[in-house]
Amino acid sequence: MSANSAVVAEPDDTPPLVSRNRTLMLIGTMAAMVMYTLDTTIANVALPHMTASLGATQDTITWVLTSYVLASAVALPLAGWLVDRLGIRTMMLASVLLFTIASMLCGVAQSLEQMVLFRVLQGLAGAFLSPLAQTITLDSSTAAERPRMMGIYTQGVMLGPITGPIIGGYLTDNFSWRWVFYVNLPVGILCLVLLFLFLPHTPMRKRKVDLTGWVLVAITVSAVQLILDRGLTLDWFASAEIVLYAVLALSAGWVALFHLSGAAQPLFPLALFRDRNFTVGLAFMFLIGLVMMSVMALLPGLLQQIYGYTPLQAGMLLAPRGIGMLASVTLFGPIMAKVDPRVLLTFGLLMMAASMGMMTGWSIEMPRGPIIAAGLLQGLGLSFTFMPMNLISFATLPPQYRTDASSLGNLMRNLGSSIGISAASVELARNIQINHAEIGAHVTRTLVPFNVDRLTAYGGAGETGLRIIDGMVNQQAAMIAYINDFYAMALACLIAIPLLFFVKTGKKAS
Repeated sequence: MSANSAVVAEPDDTPPLVSRNRTLMLIGTMAAMVMYTLDTTIANVALPHMTASLGATQDTITWVLTSYVLASAVALPLAGWLVDRLGIRTMMLASVLLFTIASMLCGVAQSLEQMVLFRVLQGLAGAFLSPLAQTITLDSSTAAERPRMMGIYTQGVMLGPITGPIIGGYLTDNFSWRWVFYVNLPVGILCLVLLFLFLPHTPMRKRKVDLTGWVLVAITVSAVQLILDRGLTLDWFASAEIVLYAVLALSAGWVALFHLSGAAQPLFPLALFRDRNFTVGLAFMFLIGLVMMSVMALLPGLLQQIYGYTPLQAGMLLAPRGIGMLASVTLFGPIMAKVDPRVLLTFGLLMMAASMGMMTGWSIEMPRGPIIAAGLLQGLGLSFTFMPMNLISFATLPPQYRTDASSLGNLMRNLGSSIGISAASVELARNIQINHAEIGAHVTRTLVPFNVDRLTAYGGAGETGLRIIDGMVNQQAAMIAYINDFYAMALACLIAIPLLFFVKTGKKAS
């Protein structure tokens, strides 16, 4: 069989997608997906360096992260239609090529505006890599192989965000923040070669696209993101701009709800939402994106600005999440298929909540041990949540819905990531201001080691002393703000547990 042909067969022992070398095809597929997921966090530890280089502020530099995941979220609903019209092979090759080019443009950006534009292009190009990788992984395996293949896919999805800070920290420390984008060039070229040689063609079919539904969803998602990104700067609903975004989000969301439920050929097949397991899985995908990406966005700033670690040291301290996840998938992966998924998900959410609870006990002066312990526990919790969630979500779906379902699942995870990063950053900035005011009110003249009425007599030393005191107040205020965010994430994990009662168990969802 040639590399450019595919076999679609009915028997359970023959996968729908056949390549002349499945191993090399899957290496190219997984490398492309890891390259995309890696870029969700690889820039995190470089943000402090990018802030000065691009002329941004602490509030606006997070647009480098949110613009990427938001662009992916907007593009994802078109994945199913594009695959039907162009085929998986063409879509994968085009996405990898455009993503690699956009990465090079990010590396040469000279301003925040350019960086946000190029990150949007990068997000649009890479949006399809993860759902297409999931479809290829499932369609190239038999029914008996799918739990193991889903485990491999899960490792790839989690590997990128977790190893990103380490690679980003090393490149930033030893070269420049621009290399966190240039590193995609050799990976992209390797993926293109492997996929061109070993990814077969798939059947194409004409299918109408629900452009109206897509535009409505895109407007809703973009307006909500703009509210979160711009709200703190513009004083929220005191600004006419924020009110406009809110009106757009509410009106477009309301119309989208009615349109998608009544259209003859909606953006997503309605059969997806009739599957209870998949619908509950969407809620968990949103939660995982929100919690995981919020933590990964907050921790580099905490480790570098509060604790004084270098970018590489900060990345290494984030590595235990990956170690915990990979260890649990390796050791307990075969067991997970035999245990009630509700038990696994509950266990995973409780571990994630416990890790956040550990982080609420952090203080300004603290050894590395608690940081590593919380990371390990969080990695364990993520794997015990992510793997059962994926298996449950796709267990009862017919094969023809896999691409649409995968793109919708990735859309929910991206929405959770984008909203989580913005909400966490906004709450962090707001709480720092509130805490600074409250702590500053308790700094009296009796606590200052010099006479504040005679500052001029001390010359420059007096002003230096005041700056030192203000810096200490800022540090305490920021630490409290970080802890408040960790409390909120722990609560979100606990609140989600009752959703597990809606998950079907038994033969059908095994």
